[in-house]
Amino acid sequence: MGKLDGKVALVTGAGQGVGRGIALAMGAEGAAVAVLGRTAQKLEETCAVIRGRGGRALAVPCDVKDAAALARAVAAVTGTFGGLNILVNNAQEVALGPLMSVTDDAFDAGWQSGPMASFRLMKLCYPFLKGGGCIINLGSTAAMRWDYAYYGTYACVKEAIRSLSRAAACEWARDGIRINCLLPCADSPALMSWMGTAIAGDREAFLKSIPLGRVGRCEEDIGRFAVLLCTSEAGYVTGQSIAVDGGQAYF
Repeated sequence: MGKLDGKVALVTGAGQGVGRGIALAMGAEGAAVAVLGRTAQKLEETCAVIRGRGGRALAVPCDVKDAAALARAVAAVTGTFGGLNILVNNAQEVALGPLMSVTDDAFDAGWQSGPMASFRLMKLCYPFLKGGGCIINLGSTAAMRWDYAYYGTYACVKEAIRSLSRAAACEWARDGIRINCLLPCADSPALMSWMGTAIAGDREAFLKSIPLGRVGRCEEDIGRFAVLLCTSEAGYVTGQSIAVDGGQAYF
């Protein structure tokens, strides 16, 4: 028996990294998982792993910046699986760099793919989540950095997601919906690429900033904790921003 048997989960940005890890973890615990993202091949690879473990999965190619595409995606998921119990808003386009170098288009893409997509999906999924559903939104500890340089626009959109999460948790508690925000440090392709190219001193300093001494694993550390948040064991937890980062952030 899996912890999420009989549940249906929708995970955005599930073709790689943290989103893929969460999708795999939820599928391993019995949830039927709809994986959303822009690259069909990556989505199918995630689905293949879930199905190979005996689970059910649906690939839904979708640009989360497109409001109409999001509506079609939710209709496809609920039509295929007969409902929806869990929403994970993970997709995020990232704009990093000095404020004078970040373009309006890059900043807007971060806003549209993060806070706005989360906002739209939360509202689209709300009718299906009433009476016991869960939402997990992905934030970032970037806003807790001692030095905001080069992280300003990214931290901005991620903080907006945290605010939306808290507001929804307060407003929708009466409807039986719990909403929490995860702030992970994980071995995503982007972070591992940086670690592979960073000079030794920077890489070692980064690892030393994590009390547990290692980067989190997308499925085993982040995904399994996401599963826990969707179970009855976490039934009294809502409106929280939880850093799953080995103790790195001063939160």
